[in-house]
Amino acid sequence: MATPFKRSALTLLATSLAGSLLFSSGAQAEGKISIAQQFGIGYLILDVVRDQQLIEKHGKAQGLEIKVDWNSISGATAMNEALLTGALDVVSAGVPPMLTVWDRTRGKQNVKAIASLGSMPNYLLTNNPNIRTLKDFSDKDRIAVPAAGVGFQSRTLQIETAREFGNAQYKKFDDISVSLPHPDATAALIAGGSEINSHFSSPPFQYQALQNPNVHKVLSSYDVLGGQATFNVLYTTEKFHDENPKTYKAFYDALAEAEKIIKADKPAAAQAYIRVEQSKLPLALVEKIVTDPEIDFTVVPQRTFIYAEKLQELGVLKNKAGSWKDYFFEEAHGGAGS
Repeated sequence: MATPFKRSALTLLATSLAGSLLFSSGAQAEGKISIAQQFGIGYLILDVVRDQQLIEKHGKAQGLEIKVDWNSISGATAMNEALLTGALDVVSAGVPPMLTVWDRTRGKQNVKAIASLGSMPNYLLTNNPNIRTLKDFSDKDRIAVPAAGVGFQSRTLQIETAREFGNAQYKKFDDISVSLPHPDATAALIAGGSEINSHFSSPPFQYQALQNPNVHKVLSSYDVLGGQATFNVLYTTEKFHDENPKTYKAFYDALAEAEKIIKADKPAAAQAYIRVEQSKLPLALVEKIVTDPEIDFTVVPQRTFIYAEKLQELGVLKNKAGSWKDYFFEEAHGGAGS
């Protein structure tokens, strides 16, 4: 692995996007790319790209020096605002938020996905011993999610709620959902005693929470989707894709190489995560997560079309996708996606 990456990422809030970011980035000329990721090991592919400076490497292979600007944002709403205001070139979020912005920008910015960042389950957790199924939640409970009502966890919960209670009630649990970054929600769940007694979590946070005997799993996103499925994706505008072909190719090739690096040496990838994220998690825990057979760090999308179909059926999406290729740029079409 390369020498430790000095973290330069900014933690950005939605309220600050219009100010600090709007004038600092934007759709760039060739040789510049601004990228934002969220928190958690679901972004390991990006961490390896950063650690190994793979975008710069693949840019040089095309005779192009690329300047990479890395940023950290919590929540899909903030991500989408940053992308659509031109504050960032590439953002990352769960499949449903990407589909929402794809749907709303058709015929305008034409946002599409670049690649998957991997398939991994997200667990709905609680410290309330009386909750074993969705039917046990009451108005007194509070479920923490990164982006209430619109993020990956909320949309996954809505799909399962529609299955359990009928399509008309798919938003049944939106009123008890609270927007909170995963680190804060995990701390609240473990500590107990707060109004937050449940959390639709993601790796590595769900592993941390489940080490507490008072926390248990209610539901897995894999239960909802019928098996291994993409958690998060990278996406951008048609303008950035079309106007920066060399930069875009370098970025996509960097992602593909990072996938190979992770699969070739998962313990080394775990070390890269700790370096880049400056994580205080024990290396043994990170290695356990990276080697978990339920998790696949791959750029190939898996079961994303389930979201496209279900969310269109529920009226969340206006446009009906013919296949997953409708909302992924063509560079991703070569794999056995779904």
